[in-house]
This record gives sequence, structure tokens and C-alpha cells, in this order.
Amino acid sequence: MKDFTVQIYSSLLSALIKADYQFQTFKEYLQNPLDKVVVLRHDVDKLPANSLRFAELEHEKGLKASYFFRIVPKSLDVEKLQKIKAMGHEIGYHYEDMGTAKGDVEKALESFTQNLKRLRKLAPIDTICMHGSPFSKFDNRDLWKKYDYRELDITGEPYLDLDYSEIFYITDTGRKWNNKDASIRDKVDTPFDIEVKNTAHFIELLKAGKMPDKMMINTHPQRWNDDWRMWIIELVLQNMKNQVKRIVLRRS
Repeated sequence: MKDFTVQIYSSLLSALIKADYQFQTFKEYLQNPLDKVVVLRHDVDKLPANSLRFAELEHEKGLKASYFFRIVPKSLDVEKLQKIKAMGHEIGYHYEDMGTAKGDVEKALESFTQNLKRLRKLAPIDTICMHGSPFSKFDNRDLWKKYDYRELDITGEPYLDLDYSEIFYITDTGRKWNNKDASIRDKVDTPFDIEVKNTAHFIELLKAGKMPDKMMINTHPQRWNDDWRMWIIELVLQNMKNQVKRIVLRRS
């Protein structure tokens, strides 16, 4: 089966359900973590129609996930955001204010606060997640070295508020699972060393009972397409992007 399609994502969800995992949003996990659980996290970088398709699929299976929207037009589609919210999914802010403020911490906080206020007019926003901004020299998490997001009634940030010694983090950054050669910032310190070659392999590991009891699965829905033309376009663009990322990693 071809990887990075909505069809195989549906198969992955079915395998997780069959393996007796329960599902929580990020906020729910922070409040009351279950013993055998998956947190489905989706970064809506662009193509929000793809995120809506994921949300519909999860809703059909009785699952809830966390969707983090950027403030930029190619991510923030109000109609689609509200449809996702109406299905019971969590909406969060995928912030990149240190990058847009070019490292000016005061301007970044002002931007963050304004953007948060704008999003809160559309949905309850209790959690945030940094956008990796791979080609920016600024790490968006650095905003919190000076300020505290909890003072803005934010419950948590997955890169800062999860214990990755007990929850396995797996991401499709670089259009591969945990692709170390194409991930600038979307990575965590963890004792888990589990190779997942592709989504079909992920499903086989689940069937064999070889995956940890707690997982956060992070996807970027724009990468997942059943339409072969969109699938090829994303493949080509991501491969080009990965080559640039490798150069950045070698220089860092």
C-alpha cells in the first residue's frame, strides 16, 4: 500500500484501536493521562482541507485529536477550523512569533498575545505548540525563556510539558517517521529507540505489540493525499525541502 495517503492513515487508526489504545487530546492528557493512550497531534501548516479530512475520519471512528493552526492564511481557514472544533477536536495555536519578530522577544510576545486573542474568538485555545520554522535561525520556544505562557491561561506546550521518558514521540516531519536527517527542531530527548520504516511497518509493530503504551503521534495532514497528483507534488516538494534541511543540519 502506498504510504502517506488518507487510506493508510485510516488503517493506522484502526490498528491503534485494535491494539486497545485509548485516545486523548493533548489537554486531556495533561489533565489526566491514561495508562495506554495515544495523543493524536496535527500541525496545520497549510492545506487545511487535508486537516478537515483527517478530523472527519477520526470523528467517524469516535476519536478526538489536537489540531494546531498557524495564524497565516494558508493555515487559518476559519470555516474549516470551526468544523473541526464542532466535531469535538481540540484547537491550539501553532505559534511562530519569535521567527516573525526576528528574535525581538518583546515584539514576539506582543504578536503572540494578539494572535492568541484572535484565535480565541474562533475557539477555546488552552494549548500551544511551536512551529519548527526550519529555515529560520530563531527557535520559537525561546520566547518562554523570558515569559510564562501560563500567565496567558495556556495549559501546556508539548515540547515543554511532556515527559518523553514515558511517552514515545513519533512525527512525520520530513515525510518519514522520525526522520533524523530532515528534522531541525521537531525532535525530543527520549530513551526510546524504535525504528519505524513506514506506516505499514508502524501497523505491523502495533499488531505485534511492540509499541510503547503511551505515544504522541504528530502528523502534518498536508503530506497525506489520496489524489495521486497531490501525492506526487508533496513528495517532490518535501524531498527538495529535505535536501536543504540536511545542509542546515550539517552547518549547525
